[in-house]
Amino acid sequence: MTPDAIQSLFTRADGSFLFARWGRPIVPIVFGTDDATLATVKGAIEAVVLLAGHQMAEHDPELGVNLMVFFFRDWDELLDVRDLDRLVEGLAATVARLKEGNASQYRAFRFDEDGAIKAAFVFVRMDAQMSALPAADIALMQAVQVILLWSDTAFAERAPLVRAGDTAVLHPDIAALIAAGYDRVLPPVARDASHALRLFARLV
Repeated sequence: MTPDAIQSLFTRADGSFLFARWGRPIVPIVFGTDDATLATVKGAIEAVVLLAGHQMAEHDPELGVNLMVFFFRDWDELLDVRDLDRLVEGLAATVARLKEGNASQYRAFRFDEDGAIKAAFVFVRMDAQMSALPAADIALMQAVQVILLWSDTAFAERAPLVRAGDTAVLHPDIAALIAAGYDRVLPPVARDASHALRLFARLV
């Protein structure tokens, strides 16, 4: 993992650099699963939060819950979720765009005044390809992608998970980077690409 590689993970398609981590304990809720899958998803979130050295809580004083994870079959189902359009700005237009692109997943974030993550919404459409994956793989993938504000192209060519036998595990480089990103010495938000050097310094 080089400084350039780290920088690319937080450089968006428009060329802007933006790093952000959670600024408050994470309070998750999961919709659209059975009890077994619910436990798997929450377990993955807890594992990644522990890796980061961050915290979880039972209640967010401002929002109640601040990480909502939705599993569903069709994007249009989101339009029927009460008040979701108040939480996710431009929901109808986003759903139309995701349908047109045949997307299987999407994440939306909200931020505190200082730019740290204060809420996230994870949407997973269980199409044929996604349904073929083990629930544990999907859960870990979503937990990893929501613990930091990765760029929109971060994992286009390199997945954050690797296979260890029959089990998917977090790539060691990505695991180390998540832990570095939550170093308390570092700011929760950075817009200068030089932040990649500060992250790199904590990997070695």
